[in-house]
Amino acid sequence: MSQKMQRINVDALELHSGKFNYIKLFSVLLLGIVLFGAQSAVAAIPNAIPSGMGALPTKVPDNPENPMTPAKIELGKKLYFEPALSASGQFSCNSCHNLSTYGVDNQAFSIGHGWQRGGRNSPTVMNSAFWSKQFWDGRAPLLEDQAKGPALNPVEMASKDPAEVEARLRAAGYQAEFEAVFGSKDALTYDNMANAIAAFERTLITPNAPFDKFVRGEGDISAAAKRGMNKVSEIGCTSCHSGALFTNNQFMKFNYGTDDGLKSVTGKEEDSHLFRVQSWRNVAMTAPYFHDGSAATLEDAVVTMAKVQLGRTLSKDEVSDIVAFLKTLTGESPVVSYPILPRPEGIALDWEED
Repeated sequence: MSQKMQRINVDALELHSGKFNYIKLFSVLLLGIVLFGAQSAVAAIPNAIPSGMGALPTKVPDNPENPMTPAKIELGKKLYFEPALSASGQFSCNSCHNLSTYGVDNQAFSIGHGWQRGGRNSPTVMNSAFWSKQFWDGRAPLLEDQAKGPALNPVEMASKDPAEVEARLRAAGYQAEFEAVFGSKDALTYDNMANAIAAFERTLITPNAPFDKFVRGEGDISAAAKRGMNKVSEIGCTSCHSGALFTNNQFMKFNYGTDDGLKSVTGKEEDSHLFRVQSWRNVAMTAPYFHDGSAATLEDAVVTMAKVQLGRTLSKDEVSDIVAFLKTLTGESPVVSYPILPRPEGIALDWEED
């Protein structure tokens, strides 16, 4: 026992005029509680986090050319769930990036217009505000750019052109909301549609994962997860899946499958099989994995990545530990109430028949 704690015990039993000195006893007990709390807090703070890892940022980077406002976010939420963006009136952003399942549809390839399947696995929209590149091939630098793509993609929503989308939104009853948010009578534009969706998507972050709480000294993770945390650092996984976001937001070569990756955008041979490094945030909830959705389980993905990227064959225990760590990166999914979409009264919207 320390001298300080011995002194507390002595003081607590000190008599004064044949009675306990209750004022002094109360002070001593209070001091003991404070010291014990301080010691417990220090003990709870982890001190073995590999360099570069950290808690998910709580502040989302805004686009100064498209500042977030409550009204714009609310409009963007409606548009995110709006099937009028699609030619058939059947598909919305939420169809492939389901907010009820961590921003994915858990399919290798999503279903789109005419029940076609896309050519790449749909990445999660959660935390996408932090990425410097959107899509697997990084062709869209901003969320605003990404939001313009699906409505005109012939395999996804298949609208013919921006004017058609604008007309359908106008028919659905959005004119007044666009005017109120963007401040002019000609505000219902394809660009502003994308601006509103991007503003909403910037709210879709997943804080307070078990790992985040561990980093902040607010909780603990299992021994297996700690081993996995150290293992991914030791073998080099974090050379790409780095920082608090567990991605370096860069292109890296992944010689796996037949997809050309960035080359499909640039046409350059040196860009063959380059893909944007995906974040590990919420990875346990976003199966299947890789651009082609070929890894059905997280264990499969860990084994393949170690072998293809690092030339390592992991033991079953190493795989199990790494998976345990990856599961600690599942954050709190944002609670999004399903919006009531604007519609004209007494008029059926003229969806295209497939």
